[in-house]
Amino acid sequence: MGGVQEFLTTLKEHGHAAGHFRGLLHVLIGRRIQQADGTVISTGLTWREAAALLKKVRWDKETVRELGLDPARLPPRDRERYWYTAIAQAQVDSDQAAHDGDCLAALLKKSGYVVGPAPAARK
Repeated sequence: MGGVQEFLTTLKEHGHAAGHFRGLLHVLIGRRIQQADGTVISTGLTWREAAALLKKVRWDKETVRELGLDPARLPPRDRERYWYTAIAQAQVDSDQAAHDGDCLAALLKKSGYVVGPAPAARK
């Protein structure tokens, strides 16, 4: 997960994910992320792994407002649980999340990352 942590840190420092938090969650959880040279960063994370990484890189907790969530209504003391709860309410399997993930993937391509397609819809 070290590569994913570096990836998140880079996104945070450069603001690449600003306004695309649902898409970022969708990408982290359900898509393959590579560097332009083909180095695999991630093939997908569990919600728990994603929450732990968001805590570790100290992602801005106010970002949940993009999901329509009030940060004050999420667990205040346990930051990993905070992020896990936010992910659970983000509807990361929705068509909107897939669309947001596609938009973020296009932005990340300009920054040297290749993000795979969204997982196929279940029937």
